[in-house]
Amino acid sequence: MKLGASDLDVSRMGLGGNVFGWTADDAASRRILDAYVDAGGTFIDTADGYSAWVDGNAGGESEAVIGSWLRRRRRRDDVVIATKVSTKPDRTGLAADNVREALDESLTRLKTDHVDLYYAHFDDPDTPLEETVAVFEELRAAGKTRYVALSNYTPERIEQWCAIADAMGAQAPVALQPHYNLLHRGDVEGAGNRGEVAAAHGMGLVPYFSLAAGFLTGKYHPGQTVTAARSSMVAGYLRPECFAVVEVLREIAAAHGTEPAAIALTWLRDRPGVVAPLASARTTDQLDPILTALTLHLAPEEIDRLTRVSDAA
Repeated sequence: MKLGASDLDVSRMGLGGNVFGWTADDAASRRILDAYVDAGGTFIDTADGYSAWVDGNAGGESEAVIGSWLRRRRRRDDVVIATKVSTKPDRTGLAADNVREALDESLTRLKTDHVDLYYAHFDDPDTPLEETVAVFEELRAAGKTRYVALSNYTPERIEQWCAIADAMGAQAPVALQPHYNLLHRGDVEGAGNRGEVAAAHGMGLVPYFSLAAGFLTGKYHPGQTVTAARSSMVAGYLRPECFAVVEVLREIAAAHGTEPAAIALTWLRDRPGVVAPLASARTTDQLDPILTALTLHLAPEEIDRLTRVSDAA
């Protein structure tokens, strides 16, 4: 499927690289990447800040793992590679010089001469937006990235970026990466929200946290003490209304002979404007529902049932 107003043809599920260099070591990451591509996946997402939150890491670990895999596989054109700038501890913000240096460093770690999609990871209110738009266009024109994209931007700032790009004759962003899943919809859906603004500017949606930090996999149960690496991320979901969503996922998954995660990803994949949800896996077993969601189809009544129970959450 084409990503927004670009000619990037991406699979309907993207593979998140946030776990590479964190909970998936180099060998496990290569197995996951091989299995994903061999099953028809083509869209790999990372960021220069992954995984600086881990003790002993500096950021760039995920890109380095992917770069090592790309060199071994020797088939760069098989995949669409997306990375981001602004969160690596020594490359924060979106000032022009920082973005230039950050992309060069990302390309070195990724062992490629270009990325297909380059995201402004988080807005930088301390840098004039005109400066940021200009440097992203400069890098695109230089062939270091094919397309520009935004992540975590508000509707207002998306509008401003697009207006500035239009005024200077720069390429408009082709994708928006928002936080979006069955339990987190309000920032994307509805009048004036990110989904509507993205659609107005021809931007495809590439949601992250598609499985609500793992909550929608069904691995959590009422009354359970959460001790996983992402426990703080799921704390807000430990409510009856959210567990009701998971119960419906389990029932629909049983009817399809698959896992709740595959159902949650398929529901999100087919939301208006969504091109490819992102999900990560630290083992090949965890990859299975992502691969299932590449092609799974839900009946209209199953989609409606999920949407209704999500409305109540």
